[in-house]
Amino acid sequence: MLMINIAIIFCSIFALPTNGLSPQCLNSRRQALGWIAGGVSAAFVAQPAGADEGGVNVGNFLQTGMVSQPMGVSGQAGKSRPETGVVLRDGSDILRDPKTGNVLAEIVVASPNGKSSVLASFSSPWALAKGSFFDVECRDSSTGDGAFLSVTSDIGGKSISEITNKFILDNLLAPTGRFSFYGPPTDVKIISSKVEGDYKIVDLSFSTISQATQTEIPRKARLAATIPAGTNQVVMLVASASAIRWKKGSDKIIASTIDTFRANPAPQSKMKIRAKDRS
Repeated sequence: MLMINIAIIFCSIFALPTNGLSPQCLNSRRQALGWIAGGVSAAFVAQPAGADEGGVNVGNFLQTGMVSQPMGVSGQAGKSRPETGVVLRDGSDILRDPKTGNVLAEIVVASPNGKSSVLASFSSPWALAKGSFFDVECRDSSTGDGAFLSVTSDIGGKSISEITNKFILDNLLAPTGRFSFYGPPTDVKIISSKVEGDYKIVDLSFSTISQATQTEIPRKARLAATIPAGTNQVVMLVASASAIRWKKGSDKIIASTIDTFRANPAPQSKMKIRAKDRS
């Protein structure tokens, strides 16, 4: 019944049709996921990370070694890709409906019994970022506004109310993290932090290093963090914009994006949970 309820809850998030199927018909993970796919087939378009709507022009990058975007993940050839902790499940793809912005990804996280599969979803006004530099991320390559999924290290059995801001920042702003590509962020400040049900909402500000000028650029972000039932890691959606754009309205867009974030256990099955090959 758990997997049935999760499927129903997920579809209710995006107000998806049930296609006439009753909960009693959803008696396997394959059927449950198939039901979800059936409900969104007219809206969701499969967009593998290497062939999505917007982001890095890989061909141009290979030729020039540069990325023409404010918050690009790579401006120098040879740099390692940022680490977000996100691991996609083998056999799955990132889905985004270009009309509504609804995004769905099935990721693998640690659990007391080994590995668990989690369905992470949110609604984004930005295109799905493409290329091997990105995990699950949507962004506007012309402004640098965007949102991405991030997964922390093991939480040691803590609840979301016991997860400290320091733990979140240590994972999010790690030297190999998404915001640390040209050096660790500076002037990091927690603006607000609160727990709402199963989610912790954190507003923060920091400065990142500009690829073009090597100067610090003030940036603001909001994140929602949760611990999916039966797992040992925090799953987060992090959305950010430059401080200038934040004041010009990006804060409202980011707030509405964060409000749509959900991360719940995927329907159970006897199929082995494997990480997707990233090569």
